[in-house]
Amino acid sequence: MTDKVWFITGAAKGLGYFIARDALRAGDKVVATSRTVDGLAERLSAPKGSLIVLPLDVTESNAVSAAHHAAIETFGRIDVLVNNAGRAQLGWFETIRDEDVRRQFEINLFGAMNVARAVLPTMRLQRSGLVVTISSVNGLVANPGGSIYSASKFALERWIEGLAEEITPLGIRSLIVEPGMMRTNFLDPSTARQGDLEIEDYAEAASTFQTFIYQANGAQENDPEELAARIVAEASSDDPIRRLLFGTDAHEWAGAKCRQLATEIEASNAHI
Repeated sequence: MTDKVWFITGAAKGLGYFIARDALRAGDKVVATSRTVDGLAERLSAPKGSLIVLPLDVTESNAVSAAHHAAIETFGRIDVLVNNAGRAQLGWFETIRDEDVRRQFEINLFGAMNVARAVLPTMRLQRSGLVVTISSVNGLVANPGGSIYSASKFALERWIEGLAEEITPLGIRSLIVEPGMMRTNFLDPSTARQGDLEIEDYAEAASTFQTFIYQANGAQENDPEELAARIVAEASSDDPIRRLLFGTDAHEWAGAKCRQLATEIEASNAHI
């Protein structure tokens, strides 16, 4: 098969948009979904019959099922699922309300599960497919001010790692993507949330962190268009990788984490 059918969440902007655009440019078909899709079809400017655009909140399981049904009705198959929809809940843990913690997991983890649960039966029937999970280097490394976001990505990665072992015998591949900081609107106040409970013990550190986020927004070192091109290329690879770290920062942080774990494991062995 030369052309593939992509089902992409969070396709209205950032990395999701560039993946959709590049897949269409490669001659593939795309189901582009997002909570807000105003003007998306026009911006993607796809050849007739190669694109459907659907509004979708991944936390609504009935809406996910309907979007999957529409995709199959239109194209008959799904070859690549890109679970890209997500949000960043930032701030010191005690400053974040319980409902915001739960919302973070509803979007980043359970939303991805909702979409996979809808699409995997189609891929099982086909005995083929690729599940692309957009995580973050923060799925490996947690820092102050990002404990809840990191927790959702840690959970996402551990789920998909186990799932990958379940679906690989059925001909379905998995790719976990772990970007560093990318030049998208992910850190914009309209997207990223900060904890709003005031606790004096954290006030100075939290203020410094918020300043860092404000200054980093739009100035991140990594190019989402470059990552999108890598993902589209991997989807056509005969020997695909299972984990894609993207960005010098991601490689540095992941490497430091591996060295830290190795040191801690060795230290624990010394006490046996």
